[in-house]
Amino acid sequence: MSFGQGGPSWGPGGTGTPDWAALAETSAARARRKKWLMIGGGALATAAVAAIVATAVISTNKDDSGGTSGKNASELPSATALPSDTAEPEPSFSSVAPPPPPDPKDYISDVKKDRAPVTVDAFFPGKKLTMGDRVYSKGATHHTTKCATTTKGALGSILTNNGCDQVIRATYSRSGVAVTLGLAVFETEAQAKKAAQQASGSIAPLSGAGVQSFCPAGSFCRRTANSYGRYAYFAISGFTSGKNVTKADKDVFAVGDDLTNFAFRQIRHRGEVQASAAATAPAT
Repeated sequence: MSFGQGGPSWGPGGTGTPDWAALAETSAARARRKKWLMIGGGALATAAVAAIVATAVISTNKDDSGGTSGKNASELPSATALPSDTAEPEPSFSSVAPPPPPDPKDYISDVKKDRAPVTVDAFFPGKKLTMGDRVYSKGATHHTTKCATTTKGALGSILTNNGCDQVIRATYSRSGVAVTLGLAVFETEAQAKKAAQQASGSIAPLSGAGVQSFCPAGSFCRRTANSYGRYAYFAISGFTSGKNVTKADKDVFAVGDDLTNFAFRQIRHRGEVQASAAATAPAT
């Protein structure tokens, strides 16, 4: 028996059991018809939206063209007819190189440029000196234009013969070791360099202000001489107990190296400060 078109059909044998295969095929056919209807409707909707968008684009182009409706496509302005100045301007750079910064050494090599005051505090400020983890107490200081009076042995005549203008001295001490630094000032770098190269004898040790006399006549102490710019700097290092210094006394050498490095840095810093001031000064 059957229930009409689209109804369930019964299988052979009259058992009353539905024909499940036929039912499944009917259901699948219905699903396919529904799917194709949905796809077709979507395609129609997409085509309609595309047509609306295209119409909007065409309408916009007509409005932007300033009333060009009715003209042929060949009469419309081409892309190459756009003005060439629409791009942003490119940055320009000067072909003239800036002048190099001043060399700090130039300002401590010639008296005409080295115009900063020459004083004890300018080179040896404060009451103490810290080098890393080492702290040195500053003792007596001295400043004179009579260069030879600040020396021992032949160094006095060497300073005088090379045109020494003035000498500044300062003494520092730590753990039983004392060092006197002496800065001899000349007009030119060549004079200072020659005095350091000819050095014989030593700067005279300067005691007082908490540092007892050291390196007396006849004792052995460490002596050094060097120069930078128009400054020659000398050091004498020894024990405050009066004991002679030997090559095995590394502490004396270390203290002397600290103090001579400090003297060099102070001279160089003087040049850096003056060069920086010259670089930032307004043009005249």
